[in-house]
Amino acid sequence: MSNDRSELIRQSFLRQAKACADLGSPFTARLCTLAAERLTDTTPVGATVLGWPGNPDGTGDALALRLAGTLHALVRSGQDSTLSAVYPPNAVDDNTLWAAVEAAMRRDEAFMLERLKSAPQTNEVRRSSALLPGFLTIAALTGKPLILSEVGASAGLNLQWDRYSYQLGNFRWGKASAVELAPRWEGPPPPKAAIEIAERAGCDLNPLDPASEDDRLRLFSYIWADQQDRLDRTAAALEMATESGLKVEKADAIDWLRKRLTTPRPGVAHVIYHTIAWQYLPPALKAQGEALIAEAGARATEAAPLARLQLEADGKPEGAAIMLTLWPTGETREIGRADFHGRWVKWVGWEK
Repeated sequence: MSNDRSELIRQSFLRQAKACADLGSPFTARLCTLAAERLTDTTPVGATVLGWPGNPDGTGDALALRLAGTLHALVRSGQDSTLSAVYPPNAVDDNTLWAAVEAAMRRDEAFMLERLKSAPQTNEVRRSSALLPGFLTIAALTGKPLILSEVGASAGLNLQWDRYSYQLGNFRWGKASAVELAPRWEGPPPPKAAIEIAERAGCDLNPLDPASEDDRLRLFSYIWADQQDRLDRTAAALEMATESGLKVEKADAIDWLRKRLTTPRPGVAHVIYHTIAWQYLPPALKAQGEALIAEAGARATEAAPLARLQLEADGKPEGAAIMLTLWPTGETREIGRADFHGRWVKWVGWEK
């Protein structure tokens, strides 16, 4: 293993540490920093991480978050009480924390090596705070019921966005719900429009079943250990998804989109949407997806409009862009920006 390779990986951990600190998780930031500074290749787990062959960054294999999620899974499953003792809400110094992590790498080697193969899944419910104003805009502009098609839907928690209640500045939306979303809101209120959902479906390469204990553990493990509010909100959303029988289809995004887009549906507006998911598609698949959606857009009519709503990173330093494209015109606008975890929304709207 080259020193250059391990140095590149250490740098990716430090970048992730900064992102975690910015997103309000000092514990995960500290864990990533300690791994960058102290991880060695003397254990199979350490050697696997420092010799990682793919792109270790958050936009690639998210290696630092794989390691953090793997350790958190050991804590949440109750299978490593020594590691649990150094995790929030317990407070320990860096040496004690890292000693427990190193011990876990030896003791839980088989579990960790297996779990590191899985890409993190963060089905962040608060991203619905950025989606709702977009759906209201689509409903206001088309005046039609919506068909929902979510790409990279994970456990489908942002596929049931209409079952949550929202406080967006002075604007209130939704019935009383176990999940209440109230991001810091900047900008005018979103448009008032009646929303009717005619149909909803989602796909994921590795969908998680809200009713499965194993899948819940996986989802919770990728939420940062010192963010109890996120854990509680996700637990409430999973309960709601279980009760409604919501299921996400296991499918390749492009194959699934092709099927979903084949039949035009007059009288309804079809909305393709995704949040912090498109960036993980390989470039060739991404290009296929863009072409597929554009072709379907070219077939859209006033009677059967198509919309694409996305919350995705665009390389700008502050949060992610909320983009909306509407066909048959094909016009695209940035209608706002939002935090990656939906903590704040800066709304602009369609009518600038």
